[in-house]
Amino acid sequence: MSKCRGEDTPTYEKGSMMKITASLDELDTVVSYLQNTLPPHAIVFLRGDLAAGKTTLTQAIARAQGIEGDVTSPTFSLQHVYSDTLYHYDLYRLDIEEFLGLGLFEEFEHEGWHMVEWGSVELEGLLQQVGFPLYEVAITPEDGRRVYKIREL
Repeated sequence: MSKCRGEDTPTYEKGSMMKITASLDELDTVVSYLQNTLPPHAIVFLRGDLAAGKTTLTQAIARAQGIEGDVTSPTFSLQHVYSDTLYHYDLYRLDIEEFLGLGLFEEFEHEGWHMVEWGSVELEGLLQQVGFPLYEVAITPEDGRRVYKIREL
């Protein structure tokens, strides 16, 4: 599946992948698709290299939810809670044992969207075993824009 500029919001089918190419000015297209696709409680793995736009996407989601204030990467704090429906994690320096030891796993039980940067394959597997709704947004810079590949895990 892909979305070209000017098309209506596509219908989502489980197991399919949506590809959206957008500039920063068009990021609302990606956010709108997520709002129409994701359930109210979802864990979203944000994949991409450094500076790919993972936090930028979370900022756009926060704006769309009416959240005011700074939305920054939780690099050193590990988690930011922006509202009772938007959570943001940066797990770059954390292995699964440390993550569990800090009690962060229980945070995923809170209703809302959990945006996870640098989540490990081990964490993904554990969340799947428990039955959490998991999604992935893979972000790749391309010619001054970003390619967003969105799929259910």
